[in-house]
Amino acid sequence: METQGRVAVITGGASGIGRGMARAFAGAGMKLVLADLDEAMLADAAEEFSGKGVEVVTRRTDVSKLEEIEALAQVAQDRFGGVHVLCNNAGIGIPTPTHKLNLDDWRWMIDVDLWGPIYGVKVFLPIMEAQGEGHINSTSSLAGLVASGMMGAYNVAKHGVVALMATLERDLRGRKSPVHSSVLCPGPINTNISRHSVEYRPSKAKPKADGEKDGRAGSRIQAMLEQGMHPDEVGELVLDAVQRDTFWVLTHPNMIKLVTRQFDAMLDDGSLTKA
Repeated sequence: METQGRVAVITGGASGIGRGMARAFAGAGMKLVLADLDEAMLADAAEEFSGKGVEVVTRRTDVSKLEEIEALAQVAQDRFGGVHVLCNNAGIGIPTPTHKLNLDDWRWMIDVDLWGPIYGVKVFLPIMEAQGEGHINSTSSLAGLVASGMMGAYNVAKHGVVALMATLERDLRGRKSPVHSSVLCPGPINTNISRHSVEYRPSKAKPKADGEKDGRAGSRIQAMLEQGMHPDEVGELVLDAVQRDTFWVLTHPNMIKLVTRQFDAMLDDGSLTKA
């Protein structure tokens, strides 16, 4: 897909992977529509890109609400007249043992991580098909391919995102749509997703107090993220997938061995994972 002069909409676009995508797309000549809950970071992003001569518009957006995704699409159309790339990237995730995850947490994480991409597809796909071209990327995770411990709602949502995008791509190809799709399955990336998730967690959804063991596990996950790939590198991988119409976007291909190990165990003796 050609990117020069085209328009990219990125949710969760003010920081982390979303900001990395924005930098990659801007470098490829695209105009930007950035959505996020953090208005200060949105302003900072707008200043960065406009200072480089990039056409950019921002909107505070809660992706768990259909009407806000519809409003975001309207902003993009009013400002730029169309949308060529959508990145359903906004996401949350907090390490919590499944048995301690209350129902409000389940709803909150699935609303953002899965319903957000569903709403994005629902709203933006007709726009892209009407204009005759487009690409929709959604951010899943390695957790969308292998369900590790401590991340129950996140795993469920991210598996759903993989299923959503794989089904969408098959449907699009089956009816020869001019729109393509892809799914990003990142491994450890140096972002603030855990801290931002804590900040925006609804007050009614506070988790039960974690024990010392759970706290150490959460700290290990955060430490792993902090040693992960830079978000700008992820952005370049997504840009490449858009330009070449590649479906799978993998930041750590070597970690896919975790997926094959799980399938090996399934076929061998029905256990969850081979040692």
